[in-house]
Amino acid sequence: MHETALYWADKVVALTENPRDIYWLAQCMYHLKQYHRAVHLMRSRNLEKTFILCNYLTVRCLLAANELNEALLVVNILDVELFMPQSSTISNCINGNLDPLIFDDKPKNQVYASIMFLKGKVLEGMDNRILAADCYKQALQYDVYCFEAFDSLTRYQMLTASEEEELLKSLPLTEQCSLEEAEILRCLYESKLKKYHAPAAVPPCPSKIVYADNRLLQSGHLVLNITPHCISKLTSTPNFISSTSISTPNQPVTEVESKKKLKSMDMESSDTIENPCLEKLKSSLDMIVAKAERLYYNCDFQQCSNLTEVILKQDPWHTGCLPIHISCQIELKESNKLFLLAHNLVDLYPNLAISWYAVGCYYYIIGKSDYARRYLAKATCLDRLFGPAWLAYGHSFAIENEHDQAMAAYFKASQLMKGCHLPLLYIGLECGLTNNIKLAEKFFQQAQNIAPDDPFILHEKGVINFQNLEYKNAERNFKEALEKIKKIHSGPIPQRWMSLLNNLGHTCRKLKKYEEALEYHHQALLLSPQNAAIYSAIGFVHSLIGNTEEAVEWFHKALGLERDDTFSSTMLNYVIEQLSEERPAYPGAPDEIPKYVPRERTRMTLTFSEMEESSVDKDISMSISARDSTKVEESQSNMSLSI
Repeated sequence: MHETALYWADKVVALTENPRDIYWLAQCMYHLKQYHRAVHLMRSRNLEKTFILCNYLTVRCLLAANELNEALLVVNILDVELFMPQSSTISNCINGNLDPLIFDDKPKNQVYASIMFLKGKVLEGMDNRILAADCYKQALQYDVYCFEAFDSLTRYQMLTASEEEELLKSLPLTEQCSLEEAEILRCLYESKLKKYHAPAAVPPCPSKIVYADNRLLQSGHLVLNITPHCISKLTSTPNFISSTSISTPNQPVTEVESKKKLKSMDMESSDTIENPCLEKLKSSLDMIVAKAERLYYNCDFQQCSNLTEVILKQDPWHTGCLPIHISCQIELKESNKLFLLAHNLVDLYPNLAISWYAVGCYYYIIGKSDYARRYLAKATCLDRLFGPAWLAYGHSFAIENEHDQAMAAYFKASQLMKGCHLPLLYIGLECGLTNNIKLAEKFFQQAQNIAPDDPFILHEKGVINFQNLEYKNAERNFKEALEKIKKIHSGPIPQRWMSLLNNLGHTCRKLKKYEEALEYHHQALLLSPQNAAIYSAIGFVHSLIGNTEEAVEWFHKALGLERDDTFSSTMLNYVIEQLSEERPAYPGAPDEIPKYVPRERTRMTLTFSEMEESSVDKDISMSISARDSTKVEESQSNMSLSI
């Protein structure tokens, strides 16, 4: 009923002209989206220069009207620190000692925190993210309960992991909270920090959702994957593939270990009993979202998807869960589910960037890059700070090998997401694809400094090592990435890591570890049994160790999947020639070609001449008999005439 409030507030101002009443009248105008009218009401009386709340409301109106320069001028009129009490008197403000310039029942530290947060939003809208981050930090120092400031720092990736930890340590929790509240607040804020640690190692640590793309591994193939990945289908899996297990072994748990687990569980339960609030908070959707984000950043996409589906059943439009859920659907190629979600989001929230981001991601995974770019560009227009949309926008160019435009989008994402490693990783990947190896190494190193345990970074560093002929370093990075993956996944390794196993096989082959190379190639084949490049790689290793027959068989399989494969056809011809020299053409065949015998040839010539003479004699006799028969006929005819 803002219209009613506006009507009566106007009458009160006409009667009193009190600054407090003018402030409430401007509040009504703000809620009715009459921003310029509210600004004129307060600035015509110079209230923004003398009263803190009037200054705050004026800045909010200018920010909503997108007049950022004017908003920054107004917010800088008052120096908040002059009005801010020392830390020793903050508790007095909380207890209700109010400043007459505030004329409200809110404590002063909360008002000042709100002003600093609003100033940060203005600076962020002007793309001055460094000063904006400083304002958010000051807002948290004034009021540790100002979650909007903390969320802006973590959601938009303004800080690195170490900076986030330093911020959490610097918060005056004990000065503004009781011990129990400080413990709960610290636990909640820790759940919003970076999530680059192992899922079971550290409490949840989120950041803005950005998705890792299958393109990482597909485009990160080594140079030796000569055959293009145009794969046709086989009717059945070849029966000569070794049954190699690539899952993490399930080690038996001894009785002593089980007792230790029970004891540790008892200790954990006793700890939770001391503070039952923390146990109850585990059922909070925000805490579950933090756990899902941790699973996502540790590449456990299936478990993350299962968890986000549980969350969305309780709250279908949870703004913190939707970006993670969309990213999981991209990784798992669930285009039908993503289509339905995007359709519902656009119907309900057409003015939100997340809605058009979902639409763009749907077109991206079905291979329509033009449509994907169109809707992702709309998402970036609605929210210029939405980093995942910029990343997906770059992917839509990269999938078509438009490296320059992809890198431009990734650089924009890296500016927005200072604390996220993914933009740096994708920039390094594009540099590697354009043969700028040195620059790619620098970006991969920067990404690894942010997320040291990410297996994608280790894989790409191994690819760069291989291209630089540093096979030992490549093997080390590949195996380290594989170990981290096995720690994350207790079951079979996902199919997206096929390239890692295949590239590890190439590296072992370069190091002349042929048996180990075959083992890794067979593991890759289990993940992608229709991949012609793996068949040709296995055939190549067999040809190197002298298994010529096996090499022929594997190259035939590769050509059955991809008949235009130049490498496989060339190697097959070479191996068949080598095989013809190694084994006889048929059982009992002589080792040497029989020698030429001229005598046999002369006798056969005489035989043919005799046959020709006999045929000539026969023709002569046939002609003589024919002449005789004609003479007999003529004599008979003469006799008949005489009669």
